[in-house]
Amino acid sequence: MKIDVYDSFATSSQGHLMHFDVFVESGTSAQLALAYGQQWLQSIGEHAAALRQSHCNFCHSEAANPEVAHHIKGHGYFILQMEGCPAPY
Repeated sequence: MKIDVYDSFATSSQGHLMHFDVFVESGTSAQLALAYGQQWLQSIGEHAAALRQSHCNFCHSEAANPEVAHHIKGHGYFILQMEGCPAPY
């Protein structure tokens, strides 16, 4: 599966920066990638509004590893948590 990577930044309710990537199947709209990022933020107890379109930008496309592809097929997206994010699920 080919995926598109959206480099994303949001400010947590505690004021620290969270950096994460939203992985979606290639060809998914930027608006849907943003909505998935906001959905993930809500799932970890943060405000969806913490992520705006200007902070969720297409970065590149790549081939997904099997674990990521499986998660995307089941959920529509995968979040790669990087700086300032809670422990990965």
